[in-house]
Amino acid sequence: MTVRRSTRSFLVMGLVVGVLGAILVGTAVAGSSVSSNLAVPTTSALPTATAEPALTPDSTAEATATTDTAALSVLETLPVKGRAPQTGYDREESFGSAWQDVDQNGCDTRNDILARDLSALVVEGGCEVQGGTLLGPYTGLTITFVRGRATSSLVQIDHLVALSNAWQTGAQQLSQEQRVALANDPLNLLAVDGVTNSRKGDGDTATWLPPLKTFRCAYVARQVSVKATYALWVTAAEHDAMTRILSNCPNELATTTTPTTDAVVAPTSAPVAETPRDVYFHNCTAARESGAAPVHVGDPGYGGHLDRDGDGAGCE
Repeated sequence: MTVRRSTRSFLVMGLVVGVLGAILVGTAVAGSSVSSNLAVPTTSALPTATAEPALTPDSTAEATATTDTAALSVLETLPVKGRAPQTGYDREESFGSAWQDVDQNGCDTRNDILARDLSALVVEGGCEVQGGTLLGPYTGLTITFVRGRATSSLVQIDHLVALSNAWQTGAQQLSQEQRVALANDPLNLLAVDGVTNSRKGDGDTATWLPPLKTFRCAYVARQVSVKATYALWVTAAEHDAMTRILSNCPNELATTTTPTTDAVVAPTSAPVAETPRDVYFHNCTAARESGAAPVHVGDPGYGGHLDRDGDGAGCE
């Protein structure tokens, strides 16, 4: 009797253990299923639009926000007003001296844009572009760039929204820091052939468009980008011309950014003494000692002997 009871007890205990084990396993499986259902879903980033290579903004530029939107839609957000008087406009006083190093990377803006837009680069000292090849965005023609007094002007840096146009369409209300940022913003700059750039002058979309028709959508979209970024307006004629071009390419994107304070701070400099009109600098040492360097074309004291590379800025 004792043996039978012991055997029966073991059987009962085994049955209980088996039942409990099944319950625990079922609970674990159910728990695993619930945990799986509560997992945080992953999301894929929205595809990034590919911009025209020559118009890609400087990837090192800082901004609090960057937005890519259909240029035609952004255009409709721009105020339409008449052109303000050009009174008070002065290239250097209004927008700072040409080609500053606002991003503080050790290179001036002209060399930054040449390095961005040219291929087969020859660079000296880590910054100064001595040569390269430009596929002219306005004409589609290939230009060989060689830095020098007689050749540097063959490739020029164009402000897509001309600074005088910006001055008459809202830039007068910007701070000096913001105007310096506008004048040096890669968003508004493009290396182009000098002849075509001279023909453009300070024309807006209503008066001038690139001869290369396949580039016009990208060109106008970038102008819209600049106007939106710096809170500039368009004239009625300008608005109509932009609408006409962008209607042919409704998917063309405009990139608008909100620069950070660091990105738009103009470099501080000591006050520069006014230079008499009849002054002559024997060399760059004399120009620097007088506080006049760099000396630009049209400035008192400018001379070809100070501008060895012929880019319009002596004693850089």
